[in-house]
Amino acid sequence: MKKVKITVIRKVNHSDLSVQYENPMEHTCDMMEGQTFISMDNQKPEDMCESAWQSMMPFVMTLAHGGGNFYDGWMKNPHSAMISCNDGFRPVSFYIETIE
Repeated sequence: MKKVKITVIRKVNHSDLSVQYENPMEHTCDMMEGQTFISMDNQKPEDMCESAWQSMMPFVMTLAHGGGNFYDGWMKNPHSAMISCNDGFRPVSFYIETIE
């Protein structure tokens, strides 16, 4: 099974949507741009946000098992994907790729 590297590429904060729709929160996302994680044996890396993991898990599983080429050539590197977490107020984009 291949290792999968997960890199935080971009964080966005839609503060206008938060003000309009979200209840105040004391603690939000801890991810930092450039931060990396390694998934071994298709397992959630330690300190990976559970919500983000649920969004990317099917792609990580496919890559870990040697698959790829999602959506018939979507990515320049067929053994990678760009996935965002499902937080509509503070979405985080992750680049996931197999590593040897």
